[in-house]
Amino acid sequence: MIPVANVENPAAGKGAVNAALTGAGGAEVDVSRPGVVVRQVGPDDWREWRAVRLAALEEAPWAFGSTLAQARTFGEDEWRRRLTGFPCYLADLPGVAASPVGMSGAFIEDPEPGELGLWQGGTTVELVSMWVGPAARGRGVGAHLVAAVVDWATRTGAARVHLWVTDGNDPARRLYERCGFVPTGERGPLPSDPSLNEIGMVRELRA
Repeated sequence: MIPVANVENPAAGKGAVNAALTGAGGAEVDVSRPGVVVRQVGPDDWREWRAVRLAALEEAPWAFGSTLAQARTFGEDEWRRRLTGFPCYLADLPGVAASPVGMSGAFIEDPEPGELGLWQGGTTVELVSMWVGPAARGRGVGAHLVAAVVDWATRTGAARVHLWVTDGNDPARRLYERCGFVPTGERGPLPSDPSLNEIGMVRELRA
């Protein structure tokens, strides 16, 4: 496991579905609260990653393109594969929670042949698997998890970080906006639930 950050927190619809969407967002952060530790995990940490991923899919199914039922079918080899090649992060709140309270991940987006627009002019990193547990929201955890991906993308020389957020997940969208992301105008059905839509957001890393 590779420590990424150990710092104090910075101060910083669809009817019933819209009311329940809490995703990764949070209110202003109380700087007196314990610091967030974000660490990179690898294949040997697959059990810990699986536990957080399953919790995320169960608590916020509308926030992900895959489903809890799909994830429950994965064996050890699949979980290890998902932690190989690109960075995955878990967040801890020492002294507050005994187990990880959030997660995020990244991969390099490969455009389809002939695809234009966002993916022209440099590498695009996709921010994925973003989730913060309900009890940890409002403590700056989400901002630290986003920062870990942005930092990795910057160090690898990427031109931008892109993400998808479910339309109506206003707390998550506000978090991403605070972290420098803006809407791209992209819109499409959520793969795990086509009755919901998701929108694209991007943060450019080059002037």
